[in-house]
Amino acid sequence: MDALAELSQRLLASARGRGADQAEVSCSEETGLNVNVRMGEVETVESSRDRGISVTVYFGQRKGSASTADLREDSLEATVEQACAIARHTEHDPASGLADAGLMATDLREFDSWHPWALEADHAIDLALACEQAGRETDALIENSDGASVGSGSSVGVYANSHGFIGRERSTQHSLGCALIAGRGEGMQRDGWYSIALAADELQGAAAIGRKAAERAVSRLAPRQIATGSYPVLFAAEVARSLIGHLLGAVSGGAVYRRASFLVDSVGTRLFPEWFSLQEQPFLPRGFRSASFDAEGVATRESPLVSAGVLQRYLLSSYSARRLGLQSTGNAGGVHNLSIGSNAGDFEAMLRGMGRGLLVTELMGQGVNTITGDYSRGAAGFWVDDGRIQHPVDGITIAGNLKSMFAAIEAVGSDIDTRSHVRTGSILVGRMTVAGEG
Repeated sequence: MDALAELSQRLLASARGRGADQAEVSCSEETGLNVNVRMGEVETVESSRDRGISVTVYFGQRKGSASTADLREDSLEATVEQACAIARHTEHDPASGLADAGLMATDLREFDSWHPWALEADHAIDLALACEQAGRETDALIENSDGASVGSGSSVGVYANSHGFIGRERSTQHSLGCALIAGRGEGMQRDGWYSIALAADELQGAAAIGRKAAERAVSRLAPRQIATGSYPVLFAAEVARSLIGHLLGAVSGGAVYRRASFLVDSVGTRLFPEWFSLQEQPFLPRGFRSASFDAEGVATRESPLVSAGVLQRYLLSSYSARRLGLQSTGNAGGVHNLSIGSNAGDFEAMLRGMGRGLLVTELMGQGVNTITGDYSRGAAGFWVDDGRIQHPVDGITIAGNLKSMFAAIEAVGSDIDTRSHVRTGSILVGRMTVAGEG
């Protein structure tokens, strides 16, 4: 990171020497190892090492950007020159420019996110094979496999700009997963499981992942149809975060200033039940998106996105904030560790609370209109009656409107899936249209 920081300062000086009023530089280096096996055989072993240097300059409010992976001096100088040449020929944009200097982060912290894993290819292969084998041996109904994979990566980065800000970040991420196929012929069903963590010692065991993948695949055999109707729908925790993802897309500054969102002019509006809350927590130790600053150097802060069911703010970069006449919220590059408050018990309690309805464990397709909020997606899961899973279901479509769905959320479980920067339990929507049989 010291070398990248020194490089960023040289590039900023070069941009100033060419007449740029403002400039910013992002430098990153990433390394990784990924292994895939299938049916007891090695399919791929991939080692990667990537580098990226991006330079953005502003001449007044005209912007130019260029990037390179070549650290030779002549290539770096050519990159700065190219960015300047682009800026000289672009249109003036009153919203462009660096984020305001007064918003730059000054309290730069570490979040225990750096845990390199000295993973050799042979060991990675052994882990993947053990994971798949454990799954295939769990049940005789496991007829085939989509394979198992192990991945390990690390990244270091520096962002610097002509305000004098220099921010450094480093993180690691490791994963282990397996997907298996139960049954045969037209009756085959596929499912899987995975673990992901910043530190390898927090990964779930290979055998446990394989067994869970097998159990999930077998549980989906012999699905039945259900009648078309309007039912309560319980989104399992691993798919529930997609609902929050649609919210994040709708409140992103880019969608709002282009008026391409069903939540335009919705700050201060109650979208969810009064007990519902969403809290951005950028300072979580070992959080997947913990950061002291965003992609523009703006200080992050812990703050609610939704409080008492009311939308508190949009997710704004400096550019989108200027387009809207607002101030950056420190979300250039996205949201940092969003936690959804729960008001119910664990997964079994959520099933009992629903009583009768549809449990969704898989979503398919992209049938979501971010302008109108209309929602229609293929789904698979289980029919629930008397608070217990009765049989698997597939070949159905669930539909509604996101605004109505948000308002109809009845419960969020305590069964939080921590494998993402969006941390939520299962979510129960009181009623949705389910297109099934007839």
